[in-house]
Amino acid sequence: MSAAAVRSFLARHALLARRDLGQNFLFDENLARRLAVLSGVEATDTVVEIGTGLGTLTRALAERASRVVTLEVDSGLVAALRAESMLPDGVELIHADVLKFDLAGLVRTARPPIRAVANLPYSIAAPILRRLLDLRASLVDWSVMLQREVAERICATPGQRAYGSLTVLHALCVEATPSMRLEPRCFYPVPRVRSTFLRLRPLDRPLVSEPEFAWVERVSRAAFSHRRKTLVNSLRSSLKPRPGPGSIERALERLELSPRIRAERLAPGQIVDLARALASQNAEPGGSG
Repeated sequence: MSAAAVRSFLARHALLARRDLGQNFLFDENLARRLAVLSGVEATDTVVEIGTGLGTLTRALAERASRVVTLEVDSGLVAALRAESMLPDGVELIHADVLKFDLAGLVRTARPPIRAVANLPYSIAAPILRRLLDLRASLVDWSVMLQREVAERICATPGQRAYGSLTVLHALCVEATPSMRLEPRCFYPVPRVRSTFLRLRPLDRPLVSEPEFAWVERVSRAAFSHRRKTLVNSLRSSLKPRPGPGSIERALERLELSPRIRAERLAPGQIVDLARALASQNAEPGGSG
């Protein structure tokens, strides 16, 4: 499919690429096949795809997987795909808003091994990435098309400008590998941003236990909530429940960290240690679990 073919398809169905849905369609079939290979999909896999678009990547995934279930929010696009039989037999197309859809339920009832593949609208990338983290115990891995800056945030290291709570949460649970960079011309309409295809695999030995994860996430988000402030001041103003007097300073002292340090200087493992130190002082009801 070419950009001209995309325009023709949309015109036949009186559709436009919707900016509010972040629609920039991947149209190169050969590129889609390469992405399917990079996502590691094998013949026994069930693939859950988020964002069907024109079905270009869907078709490439269906060539490799046992089953593909694909979610698309745009009702007009769903109708057009069905009207022109754009998807192979056996692909299950679901009209759904992934932000409201029971993704966990779908994964729970699917036949393993299960992989997820997503061409995410950039405006909702963060919440979908967070939901995929919650499914990490059920997925072999997941591959996502992201705005390059978001991919850089996931893969950042301490001290880098992109380093933040999104980095920490992923580093605690998964290994993130940039598989391919895509230029704007790979999509129609041409976006103003560059993209990265990123593959994420759950760690065999995550740095934090499942019962601790919610508390560590809360501490991490609070720590990075005011990047210009010291860690002490960020936690004091943003962490809920509010830490008791001197508890943050005592936790830092226990970890031999300066009270003037900022969150971006801490490695993910140190964030975990800090969360545990705070929990031991009853800053978190029930402790670290």
